[in-house]
Amino acid sequence: MPSTSFDFAAGTKPATPQAVLWDMDGTLIDTEPYWLAAEAELVVSHGGTWSHEQGLALVGNALPDGARALQLAGVQLEIREIIDWLSARVVAGIRREIPWRPGARELLAACKLAGIPQALVTMSERSIVDELMLAIPEGTFQASVTGEEVAQGKPHPEPYLRGLRLLGEATGQQLSASQCIGFEDSVPGIASASAAGLHAVLVPNATDPGEGKWRRIDSLASVDVAAMSRWLVQVSA
Repeated sequence: MPSTSFDFAAGTKPATPQAVLWDMDGTLIDTEPYWLAAEAELVVSHGGTWSHEQGLALVGNALPDGARALQLAGVQLEIREIIDWLSARVVAGIRREIPWRPGARELLAACKLAGIPQALVTMSERSIVDELMLAIPEGTFQASVTGEEVAQGKPHPEPYLRGLRLLGEATGQQLSASQCIGFEDSVPGIASASAAGLHAVLVPNATDPGEGKWRRIDSLASVDVAAMSRWLVQVSA
């Protein structure tokens, strides 16, 4: 995303983002290996074959879409059964270890300390989100959206639009999407955040969506509240 110069010395301190919305898998926590292993295990158990590349193609997608792809690969289960089976494997992995991405916990805490409302917007279901919530300080998120709570998953903007609406209701604020930041790691995710009008920020992980109508950073470890505030000033200047 192109940046515009801004003379901070001559002006006032930029306002903090109105809200920050987070993807979970691959952005906050590196659960993609859990998903990839579970998908491969399920397909093989039904006599099919599944490549790493096929697994990567599902990263960030709505779970029903992924389940249909596994059916085409030979899994003889209903979509609901597939989602439940995969989710149980991922929950088991999280209970063993939560693989936080670099800088994620620190930035969550910094936003909370700054009083910035935060929402989790994920295509995983509530059973997985509940495990993450047990590992973070209470009150970190004011809202959360899971895959089974939307009619259209990522890359559709509905998940992030719902997240914005829930945050507005929780805080009593009128949020402007362009003044809110959405962190994502996948092709469907960054497309969803961008389509919802957020200041979308890509942190590549298992897949790399490349350049687009979003900001791209290498790691959350390089980000703080001041940096996010500058991003929004640069865009509006």
